[in-house]
Amino acid sequence: MRVMQKATRQQTRAHNKRLILKTIYRDGEISRADIARSTRLTRTTVSHIVTELMDDQLVIEIGRGPSEGGKPPVLLSIPPLARQLVGLDLADSEFRGGVIDLRGNFQRRASIPVLEQNGDEALGLAYGLLDSLLDDIQEPVLGIGIGTPGLVDAHQGVVRQAVNLDWQDIPLRDLLEERYGLPVFVGNDSHVAALGQFTFGRIQGIDNLVVVKVGRGVSAGTVLNGRLHFGDGSGAGEIGHVRAVENGLLCLCGHSGCLETVASTRMVVKQARDLARRNPRASINKLVEAPEQITTEVVLQGVQAGDSDMCRLVAEAGRYLGKAIAHLIGALNIEQIIIAGSMARFGPVLLDAIRDTVEPRAMGALVSRTQIDLSDLGQDIVMLGAAALVMSSELGVV
Repeated sequence: MRVMQKATRQQTRAHNKRLILKTIYRDGEISRADIARSTRLTRTTVSHIVTELMDDQLVIEIGRGPSEGGKPPVLLSIPPLARQLVGLDLADSEFRGGVIDLRGNFQRRASIPVLEQNGDEALGLAYGLLDSLLDDIQEPVLGIGIGTPGLVDAHQGVVRQAVNLDWQDIPLRDLLEERYGLPVFVGNDSHVAALGQFTFGRIQGIDNLVVVKVGRGVSAGTVLNGRLHFGDGSGAGEIGHVRAVENGLLCLCGHSGCLETVASTRMVVKQARDLARRNPRASINKLVEAPEQITTEVVLQGVQAGDSDMCRLVAEAGRYLGKAIAHLIGALNIEQIIIAGSMARFGPVLLDAIRDTVEPRAMGALVSRTQIDLSDLGQDIVMLGAAALVMSSELGVV
């Protein structure tokens, strides 16, 4: 039988501090008395902890609120620039990073092309990106958050396997903490994206959501009851490496016919190049001098111009995604599903194909209550999620 241990005084105070911070962050402006009422802590406890937070310059007084019959209360707030956060997205054809405030506003950005570099070279790119972001930064930095592809042990900060980067058992957290002397938090890019959507997305006040992130790879991140769901082996949501086609193409993971081989940007670009080579009169050839110059951006131009071939390729990828999402709806019954990543830029052509495919493939009563939408955070979703990971771990406000 497991014996319950009483929390120490230090643990209780740390819990109360996080609770108060979360309450101030959530409300934006709130008085000490309202904090006490909301948290059910004593006014004395609230007063002591607020004083401590003000000494740490995490909380400030911003003026007085409306009177309720007595002296107008003093309102408290967390300044967005009380701390800065560094968020990195290592999951696409370029590594992107940003310095972000506590409300998700970018203070600076940087990016660096990957150009098929992997292994130690890719690690060097991540170092260079962080060096540029942290150079001559003024406000205090709370920590560094990383969203990386592959299987990630978030508790240990170790990338167990990232086939797109050729990383195996990379102790990324320890390497970065030793180099930069800051707290570092590492997560799978789709998990981190889900936290970013949950924290900074337009849809607020929900406890559950799924983000299906589609770019060079395909994976899903899930928030359950307001918390990230990692799975027993930190691999929850690795739908990109579930077989979608029998006798299909060989995947980077070593299996064949994986969802990534039919529904990723890499595959859409490959199919567009193949089409351009087979048919010199194809409209896509008007946008480039040679098929090898076709990229995701070129395919996007074609889709936006109404190119039927490019729309067909994107819609086909959407249909494969729709089949996978139908299984997620049946397994999880989460009513808010968000499509993110570079594929999401194809907009209605992709989204309509997903929705049309899902509708006949999952129980109607579940599908009718499920909203499938594109993320409003665009290409920033992983960087923002990485920042939210730092906020959650260091401040407890998420």
